[in-house]
Amino acid sequence: MNKEWKTIGDMRVQVAGAGPAIVFCHGFTTTSEFWRNQVDVFSAERRVVLINLPGHGVSPAPQGRSYSIDAFVQDIEQVFEALDIDQAILVGLSMGGTVAQQFALRNPQRLKALVLVGATPHGLGADVKAENVLAGIRELGVAQASQLVIERSFGSRAPAELIDFGKQEVVQTPEHVAIEAIESLNRADSRARLGEIQVPTLVVCGVEDQITPPSESRQLAAGIPGAELVLVEGAAHFPMLECPEEFNLALGNFIARAMN
Repeated sequence: MNKEWKTIGDMRVQVAGAGPAIVFCHGFTTTSEFWRNQVDVFSAERRVVLINLPGHGVSPAPQGRSYSIDAFVQDIEQVFEALDIDQAILVGLSMGGTVAQQFALRNPQRLKALVLVGATPHGLGADVKAENVLAGIRELGVAQASQLVIERSFGSRAPAELIDFGKQEVVQTPEHVAIEAIESLNRADSRARLGEIQVPTLVVCGVEDQITPPSESRQLAAGIPGAELVLVEGAAHFPMLECPEEFNLALGNFIARAMN
């Protein structure tokens, strides 16, 4: 499936297919390419929108703008406006899951369903402290620090070439973006408001995830009314890359149920 590139605000966005929209938002220092195994499957019947958040992937990283969770929510709102999306399924990975939660709380009328992948309801998983990430950036530089996080993000079965792909992608995020984003992510906390999310919700987590462990996903699913929880065996923080067939089946089944 050919993808069309669009520039929307400070974002480079890929669009493929036609029909009801499904919008994918990546995580901290990752890119839209982390959804590469979902494009062909879901663009057969839907308009797939892959966002590169500002400062991530091929998107620009201008000085003087915010790279906070709140700012990223506004960026996604801008994508909805620019692409004339009335309602969509929003899929968020890790930090993108935090952004997606806040988007859902602010724009419930714009969502048909919500999917949270490797996400938490409050900042970062216990195994990845913001102060450690920031210390790594100061000591090693943002590129190497981001690559070290990536090395711990894949499960035991992940092939070396997949890990290398991840490491190549994350080095595109500059230091000023990474620092503000990780600090904002560390402060984020939606626990008190999860009950307000009323759209059908799927929570997905890799069983081996050390970045945002399954306990975090269980807390999310327990807090959101009617949320479904899927744990993917053989995957860690990136189940859509590590076990794409299982992930796509779970997402496709959820969409079929949620749209009935």
